[in-house]
Amino acid sequence: MKKRSPIAVALLGFPTLGIYWLYWLVKTKGEMNSKGEKIPTAILIIIPIVNIYWFYLYSKAVNNVTKGELSTAVTFLLIWLISFIGYAIIQDAFNSLVEVSPAPAPQAQPPQAQPVQASPTPPAKVQ
Repeated sequence: MKKRSPIAVALLGFPTLGIYWLYWLVKTKGEMNSKGEKIPTAILIIIPIVNIYWFYLYSKAVNNVTKGELSTAVTFLLIWLISFIGYAIIQDAFNSLVEVSPAPAPQAQPPQAQPVQASPTPPAKVQ
């Protein structure tokens, strides 16, 4: 899942007259489908009555992807009752899934030259 600002997700829909929210739904649908979910085409969002079924499938996928952090019922209610705030809450749950990129591995140091130890000198021969 791509990390996005929940505040931006909530607010960008206003100046774009809701187009950003549709864009966000389509992008997150695609990201969830790439994780194995089966949400149908987003064209169903604009068809009355059918969009309820689409949002149910979307909510079910959010439940699966977040491993129960947001249940299907909670997600569905967030979308229907407080849509733009619900989108921000859902995005926050998606952000918690994004793994922190691991720190870069330390660079290998070239092998250090070992100090040469002087070999003991053999005792001198007495004649």
